[in-house]
Amino acid sequence: MLGKYRRLCEEYRLAAPEYFNFGYDVVDRWASARPHECALWWVGPQGNERKLTFRDVSDRSGRVAGALKALGLKRADQVMVNLPSVPEWWEVMVGLTKADMIAIPTTTMLTEKDIAFRVRSAEIDGVVTDEAGAERVDRVLADLPGLRVRVQVGGTPRAGWVGYEEAVTSAAAGPEPLRTRADGPALIYFTSGTTGPPKMVLHSHASYGVGHRLTARFWLALEPGEVHWNMSDTGWAKTAYAGYFGPWIQGACVFVSHRPGKFDPRHTLEVLSHYPVESLCAPPTVYRMLIQEELSTFRPVALRQCRAAGEALNVEVLEKWREATGITIREGYGQSETVLLCASIPEVPVKPGSMGVSLPGIDVAVIDADGQRLPPGQAGEIAVRVDPDRPVGLFREYWHAPEATAKCYREGWYLTGDCARTDEDGYLWFVARADDIITSSAYRIGPFEVENALMEHPGVAEVAVVGKPDAQRTEIVKAFVVLAHGYEPSAELVAELQEHTKKSTAPYKYPREIEFLDELPKTVSGKIRRVDLKARG
Repeated sequence: MLGKYRRLCEEYRLAAPEYFNFGYDVVDRWASARPHECALWWVGPQGNERKLTFRDVSDRSGRVAGALKALGLKRADQVMVNLPSVPEWWEVMVGLTKADMIAIPTTTMLTEKDIAFRVRSAEIDGVVTDEAGAERVDRVLADLPGLRVRVQVGGTPRAGWVGYEEAVTSAAAGPEPLRTRADGPALIYFTSGTTGPPKMVLHSHASYGVGHRLTARFWLALEPGEVHWNMSDTGWAKTAYAGYFGPWIQGACVFVSHRPGKFDPRHTLEVLSHYPVESLCAPPTVYRMLIQEELSTFRPVALRQCRAAGEALNVEVLEKWREATGITIREGYGQSETVLLCASIPEVPVKPGSMGVSLPGIDVAVIDADGQRLPPGQAGEIAVRVDPDRPVGLFREYWHAPEATAKCYREGWYLTGDCARTDEDGYLWFVARADDIITSSAYRIGPFEVENALMEHPGVAEVAVVGKPDAQRTEIVKAFVVLAHGYEPSAELVAELQEHTKKSTAPYKYPREIEFLDELPKTVSGKIRRVDLKARG
């Protein structure tokens, strides 16, 4: 069953050319080959729609590049893109690439303090944001003397700000294409900050623009013109994976349903029931909320494949979604520092609960503290082989943090900081972040196993498990639970959940403490902030 996959691993190698630019070499190529093919299908809050062809994106991004240069920005300048899921985000991202400026996408949920931290840390020269973002920037502008250019999308431009649409429409049709070295700086993502302050992940033109060919070909597996909906914030690298580089490498149509405010699972089901979305990629949190809805009458009009990434996907969620839709969610694993590393790709059967297999062209292994590969069944750190051949798709460095960069390499490996084990077929099974492993009475316990067990109970909508310091056992397992509709916190329910866990997994893993919350603390990218839960004690 794995023969085709193993042949791909033996034969497939991805190499980057000396010069590469995603704007010219991918977007403009599609604009030439399929000028009238839809590249972006945007649906607004009131159901208003905009459709941009690849020719539209090519033209508008060229004008963005010209406008930014006219405003005084130059090659290698850093520009923060703080926009929600509006068409201008995609235009600006491509335009910055064409201008050879460093794009820094950030979420619109940033506070003034967050904005100031990022502008100072990344030495940002310009910002493109909407009306609400411009107001937040202005509140801290006095502390940001290096922020020279400010562009506002929508609304009447504030004092000192340039109106986006006027600047773009008045710009020339596009400067002459630049030759950009594939290893030149192109993109910075701030990490999610699940365990501490966010770091700046610097990518080259090749690491994402070329490297995401792996993501596109082996995981998304989209066809030109296929309508694909990626549900994630534009400030999260998941949008780069599945809402920008990945689908456009394949010539697919990026679908966007922009609905500000709190996530509404019913609206998501309505969109899938009315629009011809053929492919969906969403974080596990979204699927966990979708399966809480009444799915007996749910009839998506075109959906044929589903993907999940961002956190580990609970088996219970996968099985309930498959029962309701007939579609098996294929999980993918990667980081802001990498492209997709392993996944349930179409060439291999899905093993529920597994992260899948390493992608062809990347040597992913589970290693011990000495850099040695571990046999199946033993938990260790997920690592990527970089010696003698460094794969395309890894970040250049943590910007301005050489010590942090050096720390994530050991004995010819890049260390992800995540723990997993493999099975006899080479599938990877997530255990935990390396610093989330719970040590209790000499046992090492991965929180994901306990979370999976608790998610099997109908009363659990969401759960996060952490280690709580304990004088006798070093740590005990503590679970934070968000209850499903119809359930109320009680001592009886605590005991019921504990007994359920003992029956579902090894008894020593059961949570000795359970605390009920209305919601779990999450990062701006939707990942659970276990560091906050640990601080609760």
